[in-house]
Amino acid sequence: MQIIKVDNLKKHYDYYQKDLGLKNSLKNIIGRKKLKKEAVNEISFSIEAGEIVGFIGPNGAGKTTTLKMLSGILFPTSGTASVGGFTPWERKKAFKMGFSIVMGQKTQLNWDLPAIETFNLNKCIYEVEDAVFKKTVGELIELLGVESLMKTQVRRLSLGERMKMELIAALVHRPKIIFLDEPTIGLDFASQKTIREFVRHYNEETGATILLTSHYMNDIESLCKRAIVINEGHLIYDGSLAGIANGSSLPMEDAIQKLYDKPRESDSE
Repeated sequence: MQIIKVDNLKKHYDYYQKDLGLKNSLKNIIGRKKLKKEAVNEISFSIEAGEIVGFIGPNGAGKTTTLKMLSGILFPTSGTASVGGFTPWERKKAFKMGFSIVMGQKTQLNWDLPAIETFNLNKCIYEVEDAVFKKTVGELIELLGVESLMKTQVRRLSLGERMKMELIAALVHRPKIIFLDEPTIGLDFASQKTIREFVRHYNEETGATILLTSHYMNDIESLCKRAIVINEGHLIYDGSLAGIANGSSLPMEDAIQKLYDKPRESDSE
């Protein structure tokens, strides 16, 4: 069953160009040069329930913009999307109760309080029953090995410890759809491995659908059988992870770089 479906999704931004200096600042008062950034350009794909799919692309490719549209944070310029049977940017309560997004460079934890306070806040936001909350959080704490950190201020946690807390906070309501945007960024090898093992276990135990972005190929290769590759806002590959190499003996990073470098049909016309 398709749980995520995207058709010709597009997101363009208007921005203005300004040259250096006071003279050019004064010129901008009279008239500014308007430019357009095509962050995401008519991409289409679908994801089956229970899949873990790698969403790959270089910096600025449009990955985070796509995840923000799929989570309802951004409105698209055009196109359609269905996530769990809902249009994300309508932001219906039932939709928000069924998904979660974790961004490696953003935090939902209160910096000055222990993470358990955020867990309890999310319990109230997502209307989780006391018994379910206690069971769920207890299991997640045990799986991630953070029992001894529950009374520690978030500001005093290491980056790896904070990311584990971010995952628990995001999973308090047992979402069936999870968007993970660079969840292991900046983490040491051991912390990356722990996060990967946790994500795999959570997927196997709950059947959650996971869309994962990462620049660390160990994350993608360890967790994903399928990859969607995006570059300059365009979808350039959607298929098995093994198929990216196309039978060659190239390391995965080099095979993906070849995809980035390959000219699109529209560019060669």
